[in-house]
Amino acid sequence: MTRWLWILLVVALLGWWFSPPIHSARARAPGMLVAEAPDQRDLDHAATFQDKDFTITPLADFSLTARVLSRTDYSFDRQSSISPTDLALGWGRMSDSAVLAGLDISQSGRWYFYHWSTDTPPIPKDEIIRSSANMHMLPADDTVRWELKQVRPGDVVHLEGQLIEARRSDGSVWRSSMTRDDSGDGACEVVYVRSLVVM
Repeated sequence: MTRWLWILLVVALLGWWFSPPIHSARARAPGMLVAEAPDQRDLDHAATFQDKDFTITPLADFSLTARVLSRTDYSFDRQSSISPTDLALGWGRMSDSAVLAGLDISQSGRWYFYHWSTDTPPIPKDEIIRSSANMHMLPADDTVRWELKQVRPGDVVHLEGQLIEARRSDGSVWRSSMTRDDSGDGACEVVYVRSLVVM
């Protein structure tokens, strides 16, 4: 009997160790938290570098302050070794709790989804697209990786880094969107994060 109790204890500890962290949402009063759109400065030429089995090509210097609308962690897809987390981020009126109360926001399979249950969205759909995005986070070092683990929905974060293209050794390519007004496949930003601060 004692042997089975030890086995159950080991299984429970392994399950706890490898389970994703629970990130409860931070409540926010109504009001726009972030007015500014992301800042992007495209790069003509930038040196490539390696991160695990990916060759990284910087495409633009990138920084933003934004409200975290949702987060999802990944462990088993081909990009998870360099990008363990996606953040859905909002700025402008997409950082206002009064607007977000009229939207159902979720993430799945490296995508970001929003829905509304009324006849019309709380703000025009093109403004939702321009003022929010799903971003694949690639932490540049262990400090950023640790900071990323602390982020939860409702937080306001400031990050700096680059929009990048990540080319895997098997030939697959993951390239960032370079505009804030696209949607659908290929519209996510792929961000090599050099610093991340929860405001």
